[in-house]
Amino acid sequence: MITGDQPRVLVVQHEAGTGAGWVGEWLTEAGLELEVTHPYAGDVIKPVTTYDGAVVLGGAMAPDEDARCPWLPEVRALMAEAVESAVPLLGICLGAQLLTLACGGAVRRGLRGPELGVLDLAAHGAAGDDRLFAGLASPSPVVQWHWEEIVTLPAGATLLASSQTYANQVFRVGECAWGVQGHPEVTARIAAEWAREDSEMLVAAGRRPDELVAEVRRHEPALAKTWRPVAEAFACVVRDARIG
Repeated sequence: MITGDQPRVLVVQHEAGTGAGWVGEWLTEAGLELEVTHPYAGDVIKPVTTYDGAVVLGGAMAPDEDARCPWLPEVRALMAEAVESAVPLLGICLGAQLLTLACGGAVRRGLRGPELGVLDLAAHGAAGDDRLFAGLASPSPVVQWHWEEIVTLPAGATLLASSQTYANQVFRVGECAWGVQGHPEVTARIAAEWAREDSEMLVAAGRRPDELVAEVRRHEPALAKTWRPVAEAFACVVRDARIG
């Protein structure tokens, strides 16, 4: 473990426009020091065991698109090592898909199409005993913005929440690694940036970009109320692991 005053968390960012958003703000406010690495820009990914925790963010690429994104195998290896070494880990959207592949699960292009917008999650009974999701209401809103689906969870994983379209939305692997298919970090400002970048794909999927951004903006209070406690709980897990 590192020995600085604040627990230090590695944040792996896959694209310039997919930062940590709300989650980064909440973790910082909870007393964690975030070190953001940009492997797409040539940053070297340091060993996960040199940190007190890790967050792997989303991105437009598929989790096995290694030819186009040659850093992905290293990220999957980092996530597998985090699970093995019990380094607290949170994977968001692409991060959840990478965690799935890293630990032996399966991901594919979603057979029922993309999930886009603010959609509800239904918590499973196992969430009640989970250190991050014990307070998750059912239903709970989350921003969805993905075209892939997690088909099979890793062996031994615990399913914590599902949506109507895709079952494997929130899960835990091992002692302290979590995957969230949705985007708890996304604000209306981030959604507006993504909508400009993905406008053709959104229209093709039957969503008007301006209406999608307005939907996120309208639900911002409920989204923050739902996901800030999850981020704060993750910060507690990181601090507890550091002490332990």
